[in-house]
Amino acid sequence: MNQYVPEAGANLLFCVNRKFLPLLVSCMRSIVGKGGYEHYDAYVLHSDMESGDTEALEDEFPETVKFHFIRVPEEVFEGFPETQRYPRQIYYRLIAPLLLPQDLDRILYMDVDTVVINPLRELYELDFEGNYYAGCTHTRTLLTKINQSRLKSEKAVAYINTGVLMLNLPALRQNVCLDEIREYTSQRKYALILPDQDILTALYGDKVKLVDSLRYNLSDRILNFHNADPANEKLDLDWVRQNAVIIHYCGRNKPWTDRYTGSLGVFYQELFQRITEAGDGCEEAAT
Repeated sequence: MNQYVPEAGANLLFCVNRKFLPLLVSCMRSIVGKGGYEHYDAYVLHSDMESGDTEALEDEFPETVKFHFIRVPEEVFEGFPETQRYPRQIYYRLIAPLLLPQDLDRILYMDVDTVVINPLRELYELDFEGNYYAGCTHTRTLLTKINQSRLKSEKAVAYINTGVLMLNLPALRQNVCLDEIREYTSQRKYALILPDQDILTALYGDKVKLVDSLRYNLSDRILNFHNADPANEKLDLDWVRQNAVIIHYCGRNKPWTDRYTGSLGVFYQELFQRITEAGDGCEEAAT
């Protein structure tokens, strides 16, 4: 296996509709400020952005950030389960390797409700060890067999949180099949709860290299679960500030809403403050 040669820049992947553009801006600002690379190529998969949207997004960032917008025909995922909370764009990451330029070998996907607080290099440059993805699980071992039964998966694999994923693009191009994804979804349509996560776990869960959720996909819920276990050393915000890389405000508990409860919102507020002090302004985040 050829060892990955570190570069000065990193490839990033986002899948959004127009509603989430303000969050894409804040997420990308956190990456520029804390991600640790000299430049970024950000690939944005979408189906409803207009020229004014793309131009406004590009104007928000310096030349060290290069955006690449890829329109995905909406009919590609016609019939897939979707709701206001889980729009069609959640599926775009599943076929991203088939849409991205062939010369890319790896890319970091992030939901836009994430904030980067430390350098990404260790995650971005990891050895896939033959796996298609690197990602985290937010699910305890007890639920593994329950999910295995629900998803009709042949293997008991960790349930993957798809909010942060490293993609091994050469391996995925050879193995991802849209027809297979469509067939599985059609068969299990009414059993899917978190559709994209269910699909990825069921079809490719045994090809995911697990990385530490406390560092690379940390939510308030995961932090609380960890600290509630008497066997674990309690982690405070100082530990998070020094060791965590990506904070993920997953679920409905968002620090830009009045309903938020948790301790990790401080990192979003600090990002908001940096943006405001820089004189750039900050649009209200999408809910």
